[in-house]
Amino acid sequence: MDKKFDNTDCGCGCNNEEEGVEVITLEFDDGESVECEVIGVFDFEGKEYIALLPNDESDDVYIYGYKELGEEEFELVDITDEDEFKRVADAFEKLAYEEEDNSENKK
Repeated sequence: MDKKFDNTDCGCGCNNEEEGVEVITLEFDDGESVECEVIGVFDFEGKEYIALLPNDESDDVYIYGYKELGEEEFELVDITDEDEFKRVADAFEKLAYEEEDNSENKK
């Protein structure tokens, strides 16, 4: 499933950033588009991945391979190998749990 993304200025003056939150829009082959908050980019097994939280009232998290092409350009890459996806998703869950645990300990 190919995706296009658009993180250009939406025209409202927010530059698609609300309180330090970066938002990108994924456009799928079927014409559907979904705005997603960038949770973060993380390294795993020598590769970079990106985690996205769709703004669709679900609890889903989208995880893609991530390639920086330039200062303001990047590419999202589908993870087609099921075993790789499971390992990456598990690593993300562990990172998210550690981040949540660290946040709670700072209170």
